[in-house]
Amino acid sequence: MPLSRRDFTSRTVIAGAGVALTGTVGALATAPGALAADGTAWHEENGHPREPGYGPLVSDPAGILALPAGFTYRVITHSGVTKLDSGESTPSNHDGTAAFEGARGVTLLVNNHELKGPRSGWARPVPLTEGLVYDPAASGGCTVVEVRRGGEVAEWVGIAGTSTNCAGGATPWGTWLTCEETEDLAGKNGMTKDHGYVFEVDPHDRRANRDPQPVKAFGRYAHEAVVIDPRQGHAYLTEDASGPNGLLYRWTPPHGFRHGRGKLRTLAPDAGVLAAAKCFDSSGRFVDDLSRATQTGTVYGVDWVEVPDRDGRTTSVRKQFGADAVTRARKLEGMWWADGGAYFVSSYARSESPGPAHDGQVWFYDPKRRTIRLMVLLGVNPDPSKDGAFDGPDNITVSPYGGLVIAEDGEGVQHLLGATESGRTYPLARNEMNMGTAENPEYSEFTGVCFAPDGRTLYANIQEPGIMLAITGPWRRTR
Repeated sequence: MPLSRRDFTSRTVIAGAGVALTGTVGALATAPGALAADGTAWHEENGHPREPGYGPLVSDPAGILALPAGFTYRVITHSGVTKLDSGESTPSNHDGTAAFEGARGVTLLVNNHELKGPRSGWARPVPLTEGLVYDPAASGGCTVVEVRRGGEVAEWVGIAGTSTNCAGGATPWGTWLTCEETEDLAGKNGMTKDHGYVFEVDPHDRRANRDPQPVKAFGRYAHEAVVIDPRQGHAYLTEDASGPNGLLYRWTPPHGFRHGRGKLRTLAPDAGVLAAAKCFDSSGRFVDDLSRATQTGTVYGVDWVEVPDRDGRTTSVRKQFGADAVTRARKLEGMWWADGGAYFVSSYARSESPGPAHDGQVWFYDPKRRTIRLMVLLGVNPDPSKDGAFDGPDNITVSPYGGLVIAEDGEGVQHLLGATESGRTYPLARNEMNMGTAENPEYSEFTGVCFAPDGRTLYANIQEPGIMLAITGPWRRTR
């Protein structure tokens, strides 16, 4: 049922009051301009200005990761250096990651490897482990990393033969949903099977991952991330695409369906309802693109429009809608379920990109009120060659210490950054691995940001060459 203007207006008022008072994150940046794009915003404490976060970043003698004083990191996996149980190298291009609690103090991490197209194009693709291969021509997939209490690390293949495994999402029942950010059909780019799907990977049971099957009910498009509403069972999914820009989707399970390990692969391709978001403002005016919001605190109502052909074999799903049918966003990226709703990222806060400059937004979708609220707005980086500015948010997580932790995929120097409950941004880590030259420095993006189940360790990846890092230190609530 469409959301009426009267319903939306009343729910907007409630959202403006309620979200600010509850939840892990609360209302980030409720005042315009509260979030500084240069990461130097201050707030008052006992009458004196204090910078948010954990203080300035200290350069790393090893040239990998700068952190605040008192914080340390450990390399967990490193493509070309560490090896899988089977003896092959850790695959390259680390991306989306989630951490799960294993038995006897073990932490299990499922790590995507964003490798697109045929295996011949990559030095270290995901090995084709027998029984775990979807398409033997494809180079991507996931590995499972086991970090034991004593510090030992083991790694093995969770799924192979998939393509462009970008982000994804953890399920309430303890598995990982890996997303293919591609629309390649069999016969294109060397593929022997259709791609552009979501697959489930179980970090606890290797046998459960045999004979991988796509969750076709979630649709075939350039998937980025997915979260599951633990109460209603809805799946929310982002699409990283352009020409036209991608969509925010909701999948509603069929009547009587119950989630659980391995249940998604039993669904028929047309099971449930896949729909795309259509947003409107408090005056009932249609919003064609999320970039129209230019102030934090902006609230839009959301209706859901059913997808005509979710497999998109002849016409991509996002191209099946007219200009006024759905709301688009440029580079819809990471998602995280918390506070009774879904945080999701638009890496650009513009409908199109006139050049290489990034900016970015973080939104919160409230399924009870059927509204989205702009929580974080980052500006264009004025000088990507200099440290101290943030742009291009990508993977995100909600911190057990309050606020968000965001992996940056912008221009120039790359960071992990925090966004506090009071609406301030601050640097948490800096990539010091210059992948380019002095004339053209290029720093690989951060990906896969997530906390260990006990909240003591923050895991994050440097995508190229592919390094998983464990960060520890004097965590505390940030304001």
